[in-house]
Formats: sequence, C-alpha cells, structure tokens
Amino acid sequence: MKRLLNGIAVLGIVLLALSAASASAGASWQLGEPVAVPSGEITVRAAVTNRTIAITEGTRWVNVTHYEVVRFTSEGREFIWYFDGLAQPGPFDLAKIAPAGFVDHRVTVYISPASIDLSG
Repeated sequence: MKRLLNGIAVLGIVLLALSAASASAGASWQLGEPVAVPSGEITVRAAVTNRTIAITEGTRWVNVTHYEVVRFTSEGREFIWYFDGLAQPGPFDLAKIAPAGFVDHRVTVYISPASIDLSG
C-alpha cells in the first residue's frame, strides 16, 4: 500500500510539472503539434500525411480528425500539423497553429473524435 501511495505521489508531481511546463508554452499543446521536417520521428509523420487542405480566400472552416496529420497549403506556403492534442478542444482559429501570416482571414478548425476516441 505504501508503494502504491508513493507511486501516486510521484505521478502527481510529474503531472504537475508537465502542466506547468505546458502552461508556460501556451495553449497550442491542446491542439496538437507542428510537424517540421528534418528530425527522425517528425520526418516519418510528415511522410504519412493523411491529406492536404488548400486554404483559399473563400475557406471559412475546415474539418479534421483527432490524430490526423494534415498538410495545409495557401498561396505557395505550407505547414503540416499533427492533431494529437485534445480530441475536441472546441472550434478554434487556424491562425493559432499556422505560421505568422499564413492566412489573412478567420478559418475555423473543427476536430472530430477518431474511432479510437469512441471505443470503450
């Protein structure tokens, strides 16, 4: 029992430290993470991009799925995002995760749960 309590205490400290670190890094961790090529793990993710979404001046919203890797393009620019954050953080503006100047209008991102999120 004492070992279990010590394990729980250690886990709590680790979670607290991670929470503090992520809070200082901003809230984008809840939305996923950028995929930048050249590191090993990231390059693999970039190679398995699920799909490409072209953002035009007429794009007002996009639908993505939790755990999906999406390449966003706009006027010759692109970035890749791995939606491995919260399953449904609520709609948010693409500008929160896009490089500065990527879009000049509001594009709302909606994240649907993946099948793994729905399994019991």
